[in-house]
Amino acid sequence: MVHQLDLTPVPLAAPGGQLLPVTPLLGVVTAVLLAAAVAVAGRGLLGHGHAVLRAGLRAVVQLAAVALVITWVVGSPWWSAVFVLLMFAVAVRTAGRRITSGPGWAWAAAPIATGVLPVLALLLAVGLLPPEGLSLIPVAGILIGGALTATSLAGRRALDELRQRHGEVEAALALGFEERDARLEICRTAAATSLVPALDQTRTVGLVTLPGAFVGMLLGGATPVQAGAVQLFVLVALLAVESVAIVVVLELVARGLVDAGPAPGGVG
Repeated sequence: MVHQLDLTPVPLAAPGGQLLPVTPLLGVVTAVLLAAAVAVAGRGLLGHGHAVLRAGLRAVVQLAAVALVITWVVGSPWWSAVFVLLMFAVAVRTAGRRITSGPGWAWAAAPIATGVLPVLALLLAVGLLPPEGLSLIPVAGILIGGALTATSLAGRRALDELRQRHGEVEAALALGFEERDARLEICRTAAATSLVPALDQTRTVGLVTLPGAFVGMLLGGATPVQAGAVQLFVLVALLAVESVAIVVVLELVARGLVDAGPAPGGVG
């Protein structure tokens, strides 16, 4: 018998079971931390002061909107699917624009979809993931988020490497390499480092950090074994999704489908 992956929240037994108390003081502290982040990024000449502020303010608006919509969306499998597609579309645009400002940004759909769809299809096919909004949306969101990060990092690093080492690509072509192989030879190592954050997270889980799925399930009333099993699945699934995404991005860059073009700008 196949057991479903149940991510449905369990009501907290007591107010003290929250990770952080939701009070006006939490809002004040959040605002102070955002202001500090903006100030440090600005004074440190990191070039992202305004981006940090915009990101924080957008997060406020987006989370408020999701909080209002999510309880209605999760009640319908069809609307849940639409919501997942919306998450996918936003991830494609975000990752694509991070990689390049040229028209090739839409190719970001390929690595994200190639990484995420097989995992979701497998979970649904074997019955581990019920086709319900409360389970489908969070799992899809975790996987899409991981694919977004891997895609944007791998794409940018690959294209940056090709810009900086253009002469080496030309030298490889002169030695008889095919263009795809020459480009891969130069950018593969740099793009592969995009998997390091996921590797570090998996290696240090339980020792350095207690990830959100684990803590959330414990606070929701799950046993440590249940929480650990779900968190292990999340980490391994992310390794698979991000590995696939990086390989596909490398292939797109090597074939010139994602052009180096102008240096990509940040997405606010």
